[in-house]
Amino acid sequence: MARKIDTEEGRVAVRAALGDAPTRNQTAMAVRYLLQLLEEKAPGKSVEVRVPPFGAVQVIQGLSHHRGTPPNVVETDAATWLALATGEKTWADTTADGKIAVSGTRADISGILPVRW
Repeated sequence: MARKIDTEEGRVAVRAALGDAPTRNQTAMAVRYLLQLLEEKAPGKSVEVRVPPFGAVQVIQGLSHHRGTPPNVVETDAATWLALATGEKTWADTTADGKIAVSGTRADISGILPVRW
């Protein structure tokens, strides 16, 4: 992630994105802010969390990944990420619903969710 999102700016975006009619920009900033918080909470490079088209981060200590497709990937859409990262939905709910694509032996990130925003 290039630029660090200011805490208040991020919180405003998350509240807006969880509202009734968020703009694309609000959703994008909220997704990036919550990914930023996840990266701060669990720094590392063993699992890549992707929320296309808005952002991706590498988290969790362990074997690092440098090129190509990482061995441990979590990928989901923006709405699911927002619900998961804020605690509106659980990891079990979203994986059971098929809302998250998970690959790799370390890709279960339920232990670091939700993030405090």
